Parts: sequence; structure tokens; C-alpha cells
Amino acid sequence: MTDWDMFESPAPLINMASRAYSRIAEKRLRQLGFGVGQIPVLFLLRGGNALSQKELAQFAKIEQPSMAQILSRMQRDGLIIRTPDPKDARSSLISLTPETLAKLPALRAALEDGREETLKGFSSDEITTLIDLLKRLNRNLDQFSAS
Repeated sequence: MTDWDMFESPAPLINMASRAYSRIAEKRLRQLGFGVGQIPVLFLLRGGNALSQKELAQFAKIEQPSMAQILSRMQRDGLIIRTPDPKDARSSLISLTPETLAKLPALRAALEDGREETLKGFSSDEITTLIDLLKRLNRNLDQFSAS
């Protein structure tokens, strides 16, 4: 039996990279009043539109209870507004506050700076290949988790 080397398997390497990237991004975003876990909500609502908690959870590919926690913290911090859903009295629509919308360019700049630092030394072709491979990996994982 050969020795097991976790650095020769993609899963631990992807996990380590993801955690490190999240720690770096968290430091940058905290200065702007955001958290890494809020990025999917900020991205989905960036155009000023409103979505339900269910829609946000589906698009972000996280469970409803996790989305509920994220939204509760965002509401507490004044980042989102909840309004009654005219189509469903049991539901509310979530949108970003005008103040949050105004901070999105700074958020995007912070994420872009982090992306540049993280991918320093990679050619544009390597970055394209990495992104393509990760998209394919995520599609495979989505199919695997759905079955």
C-alpha cells in the first residue's frame, strides 16, 4: 500500500485554498461592513432588485436555515430591507438598502484586489483554465449531490 499524500489529491487542496481565500477576503470585507458569507446575497441583489429568501437560498446553493441566519445578520446591520411579497403574504422580499448599494463598488474593488494578489504569477491562460476546471468540478459536484 502506498503512502497517502493529501497534497496529491484535489479535494484537500481546494478546501485549503478556499479557506485561505475566505480568511483573506473576510479581513478586506470586514473593513467595509460586510462578511464573506454575504457575497452571494450582495451579488444577487446588486441591481436593486428584490428576491425572496427561498430564491436567494436556491441561487446561492445553501440551505434555507443558513440563508435565514445570513439575512438576519444583514438586517441587523442595516444592509437589507424586507418588504411584504405581494404574491405571497407568508413571504417577504429582500433588497439592499441604498447605503449598501452605494458601498458595492468598494466591495467589488476589494474583491478584485484580492483576486489579483491571489492569482499573482498566473498567466491569463492559466487563470482561464483554472476557472474552467473549477466550473466543471462544481457542475460534477452539483450532479453528484443531486442524486
